[in-house]
Amino acid sequence: MKRKLAKGQASERRLKEQYEDDSGSENEQERDENLSSEDDDSEGEEVAAVPSGFKKKGALSERDEVIMKERKAEQSRIENIVPYRNKQRVLVFCSRGVTSRFRHLMEDMRSMLPHHRKEVKLDVKKNLQDINYLCDLKACNNAMYFEARKSKDLYMWLSKTPNGPSVKFHLLNIHTMDELRLTGNCLKGSRPFLSFSKEFDLSPPLQLVKELFTQIYGTPNGHPKSKPFIDHVMTFSFLDGKIWFRHFQITDSTQDPAEIKKALKKGVETTKLVEIGPRFVLNIIKIFESSFGGRTLFDNEEYVTPNTVRRMEKRGKGATYKKRKMEEGKRGERLKVNILPEDPLRNVFK
Repeated sequence: MKRKLAKGQASERRLKEQYEDDSGSENEQERDENLSSEDDDSEGEEVAAVPSGFKKKGALSERDEVIMKERKAEQSRIENIVPYRNKQRVLVFCSRGVTSRFRHLMEDMRSMLPHHRKEVKLDVKKNLQDINYLCDLKACNNAMYFEARKSKDLYMWLSKTPNGPSVKFHLLNIHTMDELRLTGNCLKGSRPFLSFSKEFDLSPPLQLVKELFTQIYGTPNGHPKSKPFIDHVMTFSFLDGKIWFRHFQITDSTQDPAEIKKALKKGVETTKLVEIGPRFVLNIIKIFESSFGGRTLFDNEEYVTPNTVRRMEKRGKGATYKKRKMEEGKRGERLKVNILPEDPLRNVFK
């Protein structure tokens, strides 16, 4: 019985302590609420006392407004970005044995193609089919390969990897940007216009070459390294059985809208073309069905190899030498035949 009474008294004490703690916490909450209401009243009185020229509490400062404007501009720029869907990448590299002029031409090509990828020089002894594996490693679906022979002749391969087709060209009359030093200039990474002469739409081989040029030289819309401007044009003209390449800048003679309207009324063009460079001539050798090989789709019968041209030049020089020697022999024979008889009176007056 005593134990039960002791337990009952202990439980009553615990209940009393809990009741006192709860009542104390409620009193503290009431005190805090009263203090907060008094602070709010005092702050309201202070705000009312602040002059009208000062900003209210919570207003943005000038720096914050500038930051918010920049964030909105960046957000609008991101929303207006064109999605990069036409993912064309070109692997631009060369073989061993290239000269300085050939290397500078390759660098000019890289500067004109913001969607290019680089690769080290390829050994000439290797099979060209290995280029397909290099393009696969670099995630490229196009290839531009410069192949040098005898440090004199330069060939250019354009191919759609890994299935083809591919075209082999012989480059002639090469002039780089540094060599020409022309006044034209354009924004690096800007997208170009591609201009083709009407001959590219007349024959199937040239139609294929035109499509290949469009996919390799045309910068894809929305490429991360490209600029959203078009300020230069690449022209491909077909003349004398060869393709002539030129690169021009598009410039305006004036930026005044009033002067532009006057010029249009008079029929005067305000845009001009200023050559940038490089310039070269492409002679088509063969068109293959696959990438860097396969069945031959087109063979240029008018193409003459550089070795044949040099051999013909040597033969021409040899023929000239032979003709000169023959003339010298004939002259000697004439001198022997046309000997004057000795005059008996030649020594009379000596």
